[in-house]
Amino acid sequence: MESKVFHHALTIRQDVCIGCSHCMRVCPTEALRVKNGKAELYENKCIDCGECFRVCPTNAIIIEQDDFSKIYNYNYRVALVPSILTGQFSDEITASAVASILLKLGFNEVVEVETSIELLKEEINSYIADKSHSKPVISSFCPAIVRLIQVKFPSLVENIMLLKPPLDITSLYIKKKLQEQGISDNQIGIFYITPCAAKIAAIKSPVGEDKSEVAGVINMNLVYNKVLKSLVQLSETEKGLSSRKDCLIDSSLIWSLTNGEASQVKGRSLAIDGVYNIVEFLEKLENEEISDIDFLELRACDESCAGGVLTTGNRFLTVERLHKRVEANKNLKNFGNRILDYRNFLKSRVHIGEIRPRSMMKLDEDMAKAMKKMERSNRLMCFLPGIDCGSCGAPSCQALAEDIVQGKAAISHCIFLQKTMEQTRKLHPDHSFRIMEKIWGKDRFEKNCNKIDKSKRFH
Repeated sequence: MESKVFHHALTIRQDVCIGCSHCMRVCPTEALRVKNGKAELYENKCIDCGECFRVCPTNAIIIEQDDFSKIYNYNYRVALVPSILTGQFSDEITASAVASILLKLGFNEVVEVETSIELLKEEINSYIADKSHSKPVISSFCPAIVRLIQVKFPSLVENIMLLKPPLDITSLYIKKKLQEQGISDNQIGIFYITPCAAKIAAIKSPVGEDKSEVAGVINMNLVYNKVLKSLVQLSETEKGLSSRKDCLIDSSLIWSLTNGEASQVKGRSLAIDGVYNIVEFLEKLENEEISDIDFLELRACDESCAGGVLTTGNRFLTVERLHKRVEANKNLKNFGNRILDYRNFLKSRVHIGEIRPRSMMKLDEDMAKAMKKMERSNRLMCFLPGIDCGSCGAPSCQALAEDIVQGKAAISHCIFLQKTMEQTRKLHPDHSFRIMEKIWGKDRFEKNCNKIDKSKRFH
């Protein structure tokens, strides 16, 4: 059901990249190399977590988005807004005020992604209670984590919960509701305002599904700036509008924060955020060092979606604001969630198809050849120093060994083995120097004080 290749939202601008290797060093799946003085992406390993985007000192890594004007290709335009967006603004700016501006910007309707949480909670608990499902059940909410498991922990793919995330369920609800109102399918444009790159990739090439109901994706930082600019034109009365009846007022608002999902699940649940923390935990789980857990809420970003790479506000302040919004609404009357009128329709479509492994360790399509390459890779590790210095343009010695057996690198790329080969006269120093130039670029070895200025921009 899913596409054969990953769609990636991340792109490297070769004209801006300086080959600093910051991105290579932070990638949790070793999907980046430095060649000819530029970063190069190994697409089969990338999970679009955005860690490289965070650390690039020259903004050479960009995240795609649909042009905002694309909304006008549709007669009826819906902004699908995660609660995280409202958490970007100061306390005096209500969710209603943000929604009002989005309507002025060209949308016909604004719907919060978390509208479907009440229905999803029932489904998750039923799913976990089903003893036929492997434990722990791993949330399918974060697409970066789904991809991480596919490429780095393929043995745990069967643990991923085969339920649609809120984004997809709410999109189905919107489509169905509008179709019943007589609006044809090709007139409906649902646009998701995303806090991260992984959700863009998930919409463009869904896992476990044929296609997404979402027509386009708009980066949250773009929308934030458009809303912020329009806020100055709102009166103080409009800015302080009390929540509308169709705005969420309950704990569904914090579903996308750390422990927002796990806290609603029956049984022993853990909530883990930060992709490096998750890699460490999944390694232990894969090695059967951890047991007796019913459910895992795993989110790639620190503080979950509040820490998404496309958010503008401070993640800790965003978390505080959303919790305050829930607290402030606790005495408000809940006018009912209209999505529950479509309960039967949505429940019949809430499941997704099989999620298959996409192991980044596959060295060859031919199993016999792959085994031979693995054996050779293991032998190469006997010679490589094992200090993962990155001077070869690969993030680790293991990564270099795999590149060598796949014909993407040579053992002479290791600077330590270069010196050994020079001593035994198997490699001429001039040749050794040319190898390093090929990896890091010729200008890397020239005197240039601008390199210092660029390194200061590292964040």
